[in-house]
Amino acid sequence: MDIILIPGFWLDASSWDAITPPLVAAGHRVHPLTLPGLESVDADRSGIGLQDHVDAVVATVDGLDGPVVLVGHSGGGAIAHAAVDARPGRVTRAVYVDSGPLGAGVAINDGLTAHGEDVPLPEWSEFDDADLVDLTDELRGAFRARAIPEPRRVTSDLQELHDERRYDIPVTVITSEFTTEQLLGWVAQGYPQVSELALIKDVEYVELPTGHWPQFTKPAELGAAILAAIDRS
Repeated sequence: MDIILIPGFWLDASSWDAITPPLVAAGHRVHPLTLPGLESVDADRSGIGLQDHVDAVVATVDGLDGPVVLVGHSGGGAIAHAAVDARPGRVTRAVYVDSGPLGAGVAINDGLTAHGEDVPLPEWSEFDDADLVDLTDELRGAFRARAIPEPRRVTSDLQELHDERRYDIPVTVITSEFTTEQLLGWVAQGYPQVSELALIKDVEYVELPTGHWPQFTKPAELGAAILAAIDRS
């Protein structure tokens, strides 16, 4: 199986380095992505919007033969869902790592502070405590050293979706900073950020208790959870 790994904000393909070995060992072909504008701290991020990130994922899908699994972390989950919408006949499962499918007309996170065309990684004090569980001082230092500013428009552009066949694609949601019970409660209450999830026909929930970056805090467990989801595909 071809597995496309989509990083969350401020991260490039290398953020999946600890996750890929068990997937490769199981015989899968792994494609971690560095999205436009995330090539380096000095990259030109002007004019790069959410659709450019979606197009980069779709181009990767189109460059492969056969079905694919999309894995999206954090903001990468919204991008994965838009790629499912664009290529519903090619995606056999979408896996959302502490994220989920974002509905049309909603921004990923337009509350982040931009400096011109850049949205840098905020200070740790600006994150919720739940985000930072198990993220030690050493891990925080390594994360900040590798962090790349996110293109401003990727955080604030509105999601565009067009094909309702996206609801037929099986989904695995790996919850880390929140529980499955909390997530289902938000769905039941009709929160806009999870309204799209309520429409998907086949959803499984896997709890991996830690903070918002399990690829750093619990990489072995996350790799096993992704592998199990792929096996079910």
